[in-house]
Amino acid sequence: MWLFDNKAVPSIKTTLPGPKAQALLERDQQYMSPSYTRIYPLVCERGSGAVIEDVDGNLFLDFTAGIAVTATGHCHPDVVAAIQDQAGKLIHMSGTDFYYQPQIDLAQRLTEVAPGVSPKRVFFTNSGAEALEAGLKLARWHTGRSRAIAFFGAFHGRTYGAMSLSGSKLVHRRGFSPLVPDIHHIAFPRGCKMCSDVVAGCACVKQIEDTVLKRVAPPDEVAAIFVEPIQGEGGYHVSPPGFLPGLRDLCDKYGILLVVDEVQSGMGRTGRMFAVEHWDVEPDIICLAKGIASGMPLAMPLARQMMSGSTRQSGELPGSAGDPGFVAARICRQCSRPRRTAPPRTATNAAAFSGSRGSAWPWPDDGYGCGAHARNGIARSRPA
Repeated sequence: MWLFDNKAVPSIKTTLPGPKAQALLERDQQYMSPSYTRIYPLVCERGSGAVIEDVDGNLFLDFTAGIAVTATGHCHPDVVAAIQDQAGKLIHMSGTDFYYQPQIDLAQRLTEVAPGVSPKRVFFTNSGAEALEAGLKLARWHTGRSRAIAFFGAFHGRTYGAMSLSGSKLVHRRGFSPLVPDIHHIAFPRGCKMCSDVVAGCACVKQIEDTVLKRVAPPDEVAAIFVEPIQGEGGYHVSPPGFLPGLRDLCDKYGILLVVDEVQSGMGRTGRMFAVEHWDVEPDIICLAKGIASGMPLAMPLARQMMSGSTRQSGELPGSAGDPGFVAARICRQCSRPRRTAPPRTATNAAAFSGSRGSAWPWPDDGYGCGAHARNGIARSRPA
């Protein structure tokens, strides 16, 4: 099934970077923008499963999965076949102007597996940042309110709205002011022992109500709270048991929308199709990207139907969004059975990996599948 099944990995044949890679790195330095945050001089030639081959023939075990994107592994045969099949039929049509069955099929399937019982709708975009931008616009439009609350340590993207919601690193913001106004940041509960009792209520949520909503952001002006169930860029911090249920109650109390960013944690990477399902919480908007299409540019906010039908026409129209839906539709069908489970082996592989590394492995299995999440969604190099 996978190209490198019968080869030892890793396999290093040259000094690193090799001669071909070094020549390409020099050309890259001359012609490419320095904005890219490359962390290692790896020049890729091809990939299969969890293995990358560089231009000099060296084989690497890929622990990044395209930053949590290639959820089915590099060049999964089914994904490749779907791309090849679709390329011979129709490469592009504007879903903002016309209709196409793969878009409809995927939208239906996603709403069927989304957490909660409320009817939902999908709006296709091209990237995680676009999904967050659309979620912010939808929240403001639906509520008629301008303010939003987000968390320190969060990363939502690099476009202006998503960047303004992020609170991870100064490098993301330096030199780009003024940012989108009326976005307030608060501390994310990292290992908070006072939020472990769901029945007693969450102390961190109470602090939001007693400080932010009483001192700087009138609750009747707050459109939404944006949160990652498990922070990624912020260091893989898992929401305490009472935190997300407490946020849901706080939002309901003041008519605020709960927007959950599942760009990294969604699509089965925590042992459930959506990470928020571990807390039995139904968000108003879920933002998805990355693993939804296993390498193709696809993202979306998935919102409750009562609000997604309220946006004015043409308020959000990316011209190419949803074109690779045929790929995601196939992946979604494979990975969504039964309704509330993740792709097979996700949680069990994480637990096995943790066990094989012993107690020194820094991300133990904690019931949220965070072993798999913290290891960036490692794909198997052998068929299941």
